[in-house]
Amino acid sequence: MDPKKTLGLVLSGGGVKGMAHLGLLRAMEEYGIEADIISGASAGAIIGALYADGSSIDEILAFFEETPLFRFSYLSAAKPGLLDTNKYADSLERLFPGDRFEGLGKPLYVITTNMESGQWEVHDKGPLISTLLASASMPPLFSPVEVNGCLHADGGVMNNFPIDPLLDQGLFILGSNVVPLDPAPPADLRTSMSLLNRAQTLTWHSGIQPRLPLCDYLWEPAGINEIQFLDFSRVREAYELGYERAQEQMPAIQEKLQQADAWQA
Repeated sequence: MDPKKTLGLVLSGGGVKGMAHLGLLRAMEEYGIEADIISGASAGAIIGALYADGSSIDEILAFFEETPLFRFSYLSAAKPGLLDTNKYADSLERLFPGDRFEGLGKPLYVITTNMESGQWEVHDKGPLISTLLASASMPPLFSPVEVNGCLHADGGVMNNFPIDPLLDQGLFILGSNVVPLDPAPPADLRTSMSLLNRAQTLTWHSGIQPRLPLCDYLWEPAGINEIQFLDFSRVREAYELGYERAQEQMPAIQEKLQQADAWQA
């Protein structure tokens, strides 16, 4: 029998919607399925880093429930962006005292957007915390972060489904996309602002759509778009929705993995 493929996991950005990734990871854990290599953007990058470092699902969920998004002291005084992203570093320093990609237990790729060059970049070595902060710093709410001498922001701006680093590695790729594109009924497109928001959404998704078919299995939790990106009162709800949807699809995921000789019970 040929050696089993390694399981690569793609974690999209999505703010609070990203907690659904944890539901998938919980269901995978119950089936004895573990990702070997992770690629993530924005919230997916932070979740991927914690998972790669060996944190339990409960520990990761607690981190997001207990870490405040808004504090008066986090307001940005001399930087672009409402909130100073670097002021969130303390929360991550407690979790990643070594602050290096090389210190993680699994390979991790993190995507950021270089705001100066206009290109998305892949990071898998060197300082970890500043890169994670940059990858999750959604403009204009959060200030950009300096990485390698340039200002970087949310990886989801340019590549919110970063499957690219996992391609051509002989992997079975499981994609977790928590920002699926739902149809918009005419009733939701009756104002100029709603048209603008829809146009922005479609522009964003234009970069995601070509990447989705490249997965060996694509998981998109139905109903996740009912939860808003920054509604941190619904962290656990997003997780529970993801877990419920993942449980429904685990038999199909299991079958695909077995067919590819990527996992055995």
